[in-house]
Amino acid sequence: MATLLFGYAMGVVFGLNEDLIKSRLSDAAAAVSATVYHGDPAAAKAVLDKSWVYMQRAHLHAGGLGAAALGLTLLVILLHTSFWRTRLISLGLGAGSLGYSIFWLWAGFRAPALGSTGAAKESLAWLAIPASGSVVICTFAVAVLVVIAIARRR
Repeated sequence: MATLLFGYAMGVVFGLNEDLIKSRLSDAAAAVSATVYHGDPAAAKAVLDKSWVYMQRAHLHAGGLGAAALGLTLLVILLHTSFWRTRLISLGLGAGSLGYSIFWLWAGFRAPALGSTGAAKESLAWLAIPASGSVVICTFAVAVLVVIAIARRR
């Protein structure tokens, strides 16, 4: 639920403050124009444009991953899995989904000052890798639980 709320909040903030956010990104790029972009406005514009796309990606990931995490958690509950297994899978899906959404938002904010979206992603790999890994591992665990449940019913 936290990931879904985060996604909704981003949508509201983006809708009300798109120009302000883009201005903040532009200011961050302008502050390093000479040192990072070597005075090339086209290079800065490319990073700024992609930074905004990353923020939109954060919003979309929050909605999609948040809904998937909620659905998979409900499925695990319906499978009557043990309390601790359900709790662990739910926590992994929820934290991973939120972490991965935050990763995209943060990368979008960091990129203009770093001069590259690639550098921004690389600087946040410590967040992206465990967050996305948690979602993938927990989704796989749910798939295994479904297969086991189907096999037991035959």
